[in-house]
Amino acid sequence: MRTKGKVFLLDDDELIVSMLERALKGDGYDVRAERDPEGVLDRIREFSPDVMLLDIKLPGRDGIDLLGEIVGQGIPTQVVMLTSDDTAETAVKAMKVGAADYLTKPFNLDEVKIVVGRITERGHLKHEVEYLRKISSDLTRQEIIGKTNEIYKLKEKCGKFAAAGVPMILITGESGTGKEVFARHIHQRMHPPESGAFAPFLGINCAALPEQLIESELFGHEKGAFTDAKVEKKGIFEAAHGGSILLDEIGEMRLDLQAKLLRVIEERKVRRIGGRQDLPINATVIATTNRNLEEAVEKGEFRVDLYYRLNAFSLHLPPLREHKGDIPLLARHFLQDYSGKYKKMSLKEISPEAEELLVAYRWPGNIRELRNVIERIVVLENDEIVRPEHLPAEILHLKERAAAKPGPGLTIPDTGLSLEEVEKNLIVQALEKAGQNKTQAAKLLGITYDSLRYQAKKFGLE
Repeated sequence: MRTKGKVFLLDDDELIVSMLERALKGDGYDVRAERDPEGVLDRIREFSPDVMLLDIKLPGRDGIDLLGEIVGQGIPTQVVMLTSDDTAETAVKAMKVGAADYLTKPFNLDEVKIVVGRITERGHLKHEVEYLRKISSDLTRQEIIGKTNEIYKLKEKCGKFAAAGVPMILITGESGTGKEVFARHIHQRMHPPESGAFAPFLGINCAALPEQLIESELFGHEKGAFTDAKVEKKGIFEAAHGGSILLDEIGEMRLDLQAKLLRVIEERKVRRIGGRQDLPINATVIATTNRNLEEAVEKGEFRVDLYYRLNAFSLHLPPLREHKGDIPLLARHFLQDYSGKYKKMSLKEISPEAEELLVAYRWPGNIRELRNVIERIVVLENDEIVRPEHLPAEILHLKERAAAKPGPGLTIPDTGLSLEEVEKNLIVQALEKAGQNKTQAAKLLGITYDSLRYQAKKFGLE
């Protein structure tokens, strides 16, 4: 069973030890009780308590001196001094040495529980903040690789969004196109590291978390709001104050949560589960999805009002096959990155033949697939140059498959033909084959959903 925290108790009075141990265990703490101060520092390190209750007068030891050793040796525990002396001088001395608080004998057990609970919770929140800071620091170390016109325009748009400080952004695109990288790039441009100000970047995957947890992760909860709410918890809207929030796979969020999210975005306020107070928020919301949200709206699976609110500032990332000019640059970037990571600096370049095959491949998994291919080569190969034989079979045999594959069987008659009629007929066939599902029809034709919609509208097929 999960406990509230760990408490180390050191007092030579057997009655006090027994009373405190019973009360704290009954309140849900894991308690280790000791009466002998000899060699206690090793036992404290072994138990790793959140809080230590330390008697100020011990047999053969001064409690404040022992407190000084705990603080001096950097043992990560908060110490509460236990004293029979209720003078201010004793309390001030203990606090100066490093005590978190003090309790005067005889004890009020409710007061003991309150003090221990407050210090334990404060410690948990401190660890949570440190963890979130570390994650935020790791997440922001990203860059966008690309020199094609498509990527240049996207970078330019990111700069405009960042300069304006827009409150929310929607990033769409197939899986593996780099949506999260663009989200971090926008965050960096809004909060440049050189400014010196800490701006958290916190993310949540709306598809990965169980439904019963996602609301608590987003909005937080008050203590006792539900069965497992043992302590109050900040949601990411509170924790990301002054920074950015990434809502990954927002297209998978259930409808009732979409309504609550819309309220938070509109009012810039959040209320914890079980709370009565609205808390102001100041964070940029960046939502990403590989779903076609227009189609989801039509099916009633996504709220139209939330879609239009998010879509006010949007980026659509093209699949890698639509900006093939960036493939060599990306491949060399990943080669350099993974060569350093795996200490394989012998791999220095990609041969023209291998590069040609990389560019010719369609990359259904987009940039993520390219990255994984290069990583696998770095790990498995010891050559100085990436050659065609190092590539996966589906890429290596691309030319052979293309040569063996029969053409579409279309020949131009002597009388000529209408290219527009050919295009129209192909779109009609694709839509029929896909059961009028535009997303599937676009995949059959090897074009984007937006391109298919444009063509269908042009030929009056909407």
